[in-house]
Amino acid sequence: MSLNAESTAFRSALEVIRAVEPRVADAIGAELADQRESLKLIASENYASPATLLAMGNWFSDKYAEGTIGRRFYAGCQNVDTVEALAAEHAKELFGAAHAYVQPHSGIDANLVAFWAILADRVESPALKKAQVRQVNDLTEADWFALRRELGNQRMLGMSLDAGGHLTHGFRPNISGKMFDQRSYGTDPVTGLIDYDKVAEAAREFKPLILVAGYSAYPRKVNFRIMREIADSVGATFMVDMAHFAGLVAGKVFTGDFDPVPHAHIVTTTTHKSLRGPRGGMVLCGPELADQVDRGCPMVLGGPLPHVMAAKAVALAEARWPDFADYAQRIVDNAQALAEGLLRRGAKLVTGGTDNHLVLIDVSGYGLTGRQAEQALLDSGIVTNRNAVPQDPNGAWYTSGIRIGTPALTTRGLGGTEMDTTAELIHTVLSQTKPGSNADGTPSKAKYVLDPALAETVSKQASDLLSGFPLYPAVDLG
Repeated sequence: MSLNAESTAFRSALEVIRAVEPRVADAIGAELADQRESLKLIASENYASPATLLAMGNWFSDKYAEGTIGRRFYAGCQNVDTVEALAAEHAKELFGAAHAYVQPHSGIDANLVAFWAILADRVESPALKKAQVRQVNDLTEADWFALRRELGNQRMLGMSLDAGGHLTHGFRPNISGKMFDQRSYGTDPVTGLIDYDKVAEAAREFKPLILVAGYSAYPRKVNFRIMREIADSVGATFMVDMAHFAGLVAGKVFTGDFDPVPHAHIVTTTTHKSLRGPRGGMVLCGPELADQVDRGCPMVLGGPLPHVMAAKAVALAEARWPDFADYAQRIVDNAQALAEGLLRRGAKLVTGGTDNHLVLIDVSGYGLTGRQAEQALLDSGIVTNRNAVPQDPNGAWYTSGIRIGTPALTTRGLGGTEMDTTAELIHTVLSQTKPGSNADGTPSKAKYVLDPALAETVSKQASDLLSGFPLYPAVDLG
């Protein structure tokens, strides 16, 4: 029997790898097997297409390409120019952006590029005025000395981590919390929703240079028109981190006030998650910030990863296909079906539901911490991650929440019926898990008690559920 192109490609790749280090080949094969058998509900994970995966394993990995298209610090980058230009072209068309910078290695890198581009464009330092320069690469050591004394006074207002924001939005241990004099806005303590009047009040009082919107664990839409009005009212640059919901923007599920691109001065994103591409980042902006953004390398980034930019071009091209819009809508439909199934079974959900791709379960209703719930679910073949809830009494390590998302299972083809079954499996595990104790008898925030037989039963049910929705059906590793 002849093999299809995908099976031939991956089998051949593993044979080549096995000849050098068989343990790596074994780990790659085991990862595919594990993903095929597990209910992947991590909101930030997905499954990239075979074409996207294969685009990363090639000779582009051997190239240095610091600089930008046509202005490299290394010779021989004409083919890198081609794939970077293609990725940027697809991104601009897909999101309706004037400019796209596709070099960032991750979402954090993309945010750093955005922060420094804004600072370089907006900081009115005596050194800059005296030198009459605006580009970072033109600054002298004396200019930088003056800037370093001033940059610490710049202010950023972003969503707090426990309310659903990201650690790069000013979390103190992160570089963003050290670069800026930072303040956070939260959510309404009763509804869990953003209170835009409170955000406006905080902005008027704090007067930030940058107002950041976007989230990693907020299960609702954000009105970016209102947020832009708040930013304009205090003269702030409005930045949106859409890493989690970029696929919903690309698929035109989020439009109008809920599409950040027409409203923000600058938008950052990852290229995986709901966008279903390779692990990486991207920055979108208007022409006024384009020159600064394009200086991401060498300002913030090291050498670009041409093989990943090639994969970004492939994934962004796929996202422009008509069926991607259907996929994006099904992500939200599935998340809402999953939320409804959990609510019917008595689960407590932050904000009471979802408008996007994720659901946040407050597992304190089951008497558990997030860490206990996460591990108990993993024992049962359900892959999630613990996450803080608003005003979380257990902090960011143990947490009181579990974040679940539907992009990956939607890629596999699961629908509303399967989401209800998934809700039943989650509820079964959480309701049957009990908190454990430390050796001295005190309550533990990490240890738990779950009948291994029940965990095995749920794992089998999860595997049976997935059997009708094979992962990478065109890939047979033999």
